[in-house]
Amino acid sequence: MIPSLLHSKVVNPQSSIQYFLLFLFFSVCGFAQQITSTVDSSQIKIGSQFHLIIKASVNAKDKVVFPNAKNFGALEVLESYPIDTIQNNSQYELIKKYGLTQFDSGRYVIPRLLVKINQKEFRTDSLSIIVNNVKVDTTKQQMYDIKDIIATEKEPSSEWWKLFVLLVLVVASGFASYFIIKRLQKNSEQKEEFFASPIEKAISYLQNLDKKQLVQRGDVKEYYSEMTDIARTYIEESIAIPAMESTSSELMEALKKAISEQKMFVNREELDKFRQVLENADLVKFAKSKPLQFEIEKDKSIVDKFILIIDKALPRKEEEAETLFAEEVRRKEMKKQQFRRTAISVGIAVVLFVISIGIFMFTFGLDYLKENYWGYSTKELLEKEWIASEYGLPAIVIETPKVLKRNNDEKIQNNLPENVKAINRFAYGSITDDFSLLLLTTAFKDTTALDVEVALENNLKELERLGAKNIIMKTADFENVKGLSGKKSYGTFSVFNDELDEDQKMSYEIVVIAQAGGAQEFFLIYKEEDEHAKQIIEKIQNSIELRKAK
Repeated sequence: MIPSLLHSKVVNPQSSIQYFLLFLFFSVCGFAQQITSTVDSSQIKIGSQFHLIIKASVNAKDKVVFPNAKNFGALEVLESYPIDTIQNNSQYELIKKYGLTQFDSGRYVIPRLLVKINQKEFRTDSLSIIVNNVKVDTTKQQMYDIKDIIATEKEPSSEWWKLFVLLVLVVASGFASYFIIKRLQKNSEQKEEFFASPIEKAISYLQNLDKKQLVQRGDVKEYYSEMTDIARTYIEESIAIPAMESTSSELMEALKKAISEQKMFVNREELDKFRQVLENADLVKFAKSKPLQFEIEKDKSIVDKFILIIDKALPRKEEEAETLFAEEVRRKEMKKQQFRRTAISVGIAVVLFVISIGIFMFTFGLDYLKENYWGYSTKELLEKEWIASEYGLPAIVIETPKVLKRNNDEKIQNNLPENVKAINRFAYGSITDDFSLLLLTTAFKDTTALDVEVALENNLKELERLGAKNIIMKTADFENVKGLSGKKSYGTFSVFNDELDEDQKMSYEIVVIAQAGGAQEFFLIYKEEDEHAKQIIEKIQNSIELRKAK
């Protein structure tokens, strides 16, 4: 009726003022119908909780403020739940739920509550609730006198921040101790650095020469100068000839003489190669010659090999052998001390880390660590105090060891089929955990009933999307202890576990419950042959209670 009147007004306008007033009137009337309120029970027992549900149909840019008070009339607000959002094309339905109760019997009225939409005020309908007495048979139940009040110590105020500061200090102390010990160790090593023999010193310096990357920076002259100085120093210290003050030709003559006098076996070819390196070095230093990369590497290789040949050819005296042995013993002792210092520093860091973990567990609790880092075993989940919660639309009530978290896929929400009003996903855990649960609830715009067989086939595709492969499926009828019936598929599959870096064998059960106007689908996944997980699944399935779709 309203659209036809409005259409006729546009086609046959009387005046701009009349049109504006009529449009404003119908807009306000239509908007006022966007606020609805209902209760899930009109009668309760004293102290029992019932739910008040306020729904607002708005646009994406509308700002909605729901009531926020400790009492609605004479009824006490026990809990104010988070706002649920359901998208319907360009419109959004905001659902706000409150848990209410009353501890005296009688008839109570929930007053008309104020809801603001874009700073405009709207009122909900007033609703009546009857609170009934709980009958107590004193002939069968023994009564006791009221006990006296026992004085207790006042609970101290929370000091979690002090523990947090202590934790930070402990961790910081651990890192500081580790780095200080490492620094002292490094300084000690620098002070105690020594070489057991001239050959060890020469080899160490030649290795460090490559680390300086002089050739890469284009400083070839400096490279050849240091390389030949290392070789000259070794020859001077091991053979006792004035190698540093000699020219290249003088050095070669003195070296040949010393080899002959000390009866050292050195191949003439190796001497010629070393002489060529000295001449190349002179050309680089004085004639500004620039050898190629492969020539530099060849000269370095000749020097490395030559000093080893000289060292092997040197005659060893008994005193020198004893000195070398003593130096070797000292070097091994230094390595032991270095190992002890490293072990102490690592030990301090580990001890402080363990203390930090202990303080963290004492501050936040073991449950916090398991919830956020370690995870629960199926045995722990089974023995925990379970929680009964209501999920989705149409609403379904189940008991679980942990509350399921809403996990909607935006792509799905933005591309719903025409006859689907809303699809909601709720999950706990992941497909590779010891136990995981995924709940899908679907609400239709009409009395459409879900095709269960098609749903089970689509659910297998959902498993594949989550990473499952090699899926084995069997089907059967489902019915729990409360008489709720449906269809289920079950079997096994394998999935790649990133942490284990291998495939992991899993079992699953998928339960589909369909009714006119809505459906619920459960994915229950667990490690194969886990008896505790099987008990969890049975307990969850038997707890399912269905609220009819509206």
